[in-house]
Amino acid sequence: MTYLFDAAYLFALLLASPWLLWRSLRTGRYREGFGAKLLGIVHERTAAGPCVWLHAVSVGEVNLLGTLLAELAGARPDWQCVVSTTTQTGYALARRRYPDLTVFYCPLDFSWAVRRALRRIRPTLVVLAELELWPNLIRLATENGTKVAVVNGRLSPRSFGGYKRGRWLIRPLLQRLELIAVQNEEYAARFLALGARPESVHVTGSLKFDRAQTDRETPAVERLRTLARFAPDDIVFLAGSTQDPEESLALDAFRRLSPAHPKLWLVIVPRHPERFSSVAAMLAASGVRWQRRSELDQGSPDPLARVLLVDVVGELGAWWGTAQIGFVGGSLSSRGGQNMIEPAAYGVATSFGPNTQNFRDVVAALLSVNAAVEVADGAELTDFVRRCLEDANHATALGRRAQSFVVAQRGATARTLNLLFPLIDSPPIADHESREAA
Repeated sequence: MTYLFDAAYLFALLLASPWLLWRSLRTGRYREGFGAKLLGIVHERTAAGPCVWLHAVSVGEVNLLGTLLAELAGARPDWQCVVSTTTQTGYALARRRYPDLTVFYCPLDFSWAVRRALRRIRPTLVVLAELELWPNLIRLATENGTKVAVVNGRLSPRSFGGYKRGRWLIRPLLQRLELIAVQNEEYAARFLALGARPESVHVTGSLKFDRAQTDRETPAVERLRTLARFAPDDIVFLAGSTQDPEESLALDAFRRLSPAHPKLWLVIVPRHPERFSSVAAMLAASGVRWQRRSELDQGSPDPLARVLLVDVVGELGAWWGTAQIGFVGGSLSSRGGQNMIEPAAYGVATSFGPNTQNFRDVVAALLSVNAAVEVADGAELTDFVRRCLEDANHATALGRRAQSFVVAQRGATARTLNLLFPLIDSPPIADHESREAA
């Protein structure tokens, strides 16, 4: 079966090579890590003792692992942790966020690359964030005596439908997993329906709630607030993780409302770095006074610009702490939504579009307690921002309910670690709330 997967991957890679080449030339992606990805030439671990290999596909998953890694280091300092990523942006962020850890590109699921990586790292446990079911990695790791776990697991209706059609292939993989720690009961039911062992499936909640910051006075937030020259009475409308055409819709709302609200700012944070240039071109053509975030570090702020394009990766979480009004992108496009937990945690008056299937449970919970607003299009987005500007009490109450909701959901990190520790024959830690009380 391993060689059938290899053949299928090679065939798919051959078919996709023209597109990959075009994307590489156009955006600069896919130019790094060939030795690790294709041959498994990753950092060779020389230390003895337990090793946890945590895999995070891209930026979102890299951030997600932060609280887990911090708690793990504090509770088991003798365990060595290494982090792999798939994307260039994820790799760059992981190197910055975890400078004391070994960070490398995860090998593609070719058997020869996976075998070499496993030999060089010698992991005791492989932890896959959210949903990364690579057949050769899972099979070869478990055959080598390495345990494999999924944390913060989720399975969207679309993914579930696809996996269900290939259940004959997915079931043996799921049965090899020692642990599938999922975000909610719905995801648990889907994993079980695909053939996962009942004893391996546990509902732990979402790690994203634990890592969400609620304090607006942190050094990271204060630094950005100072860098952007936000005055205490300024009102920041932030459009985060945006996709086309969401930047232009947010800009339209700003242009319509700023004449009556001169203290209004617009901060745009596109989801993908390769779109920074196209969004910059859109802003330049609009005639508004705007500036790039990267220019602020050079000490040359434009005193008249009240539109800021954040063209730096990995800062969105802190930028949310500077905002009073927010729109979460990927929701007025076909993306399926992005993380709305971060703005909610800061108490931002939060909005998003109707296409939020990637966060359907979070969206349903926020809407059920009147802690966020769904907008259908650009006109409704403008109306939402207008109401927040004209009715400060409405915006404040919306943000307060959102923050309370996030705080109430915390505890997934401790529950997840209590399930991971026995996999390396260690006693469980105390519950998160119990440690804080102590």
